[in-house]
Amino acid sequence: MTADWPADVHGVTESVVTTLGPNDRWNVAALGLHEPDSVDGSGQSQTVTARTWGRTRTWRNFTERGEGYVQFTTDPVDFTEAAMTIREAEDPILASADAWARVEVTERASGTDGGTQWVEWGLEPVEATIECQRVPTTNRAYYAVVEATVAASRLGVDAYDTAELLDRLAYFEDVVERCGGTREREAFAIVREQTDENW
Repeated sequence: MTADWPADVHGVTESVVTTLGPNDRWNVAALGLHEPDSVDGSGQSQTVTARTWGRTRTWRNFTERGEGYVQFTTDPVDFTEAAMTIREAEDPILASADAWARVEVTERASGTDGGTQWVEWGLEPVEATIECQRVPTTNRAYYAVVEATVAASRLGVDAYDTAELLDRLAYFEDVVERCGGTREREAFAIVREQTDENW
């Protein structure tokens, strides 16, 4: 049984994924979805892919369970907690999810980059739901929070310049202060808390 993705996946679409761990709780993590590189003979898109980096809980749970729930949320706190903390939940679907898909995953490729193991997974939705539809708005602070989680995740990685990353984080923090609301500021506080020894 297959289902359609409940949201458009283009470029690298940021999502939150929940995977069931050995303690029967759902691990919550950020996951970048890569749009298919090509289409098949009928004009249908090929498989959406995602990469895990290192021996993370998502990697372990994908390997052992072969599935998870990919969710689309614009809540900056939920996204930041997923990206930067160890968060577990009793239920697989976040209250903030606008849409979600239960996916079956298959390992497609693996390798090492900069000393870190990566695995590329093919994701096939087998169940999907749109929970709510919104009028889209643009808030620079939300995107600054997302970019800050990326910069923060690279701190301490030899391939990246620490001073440059800290400059980026300072800029994103300024954007959040000037443009953000309560949730964006709360989200950036998590970024700072998780990286404070580097600032």
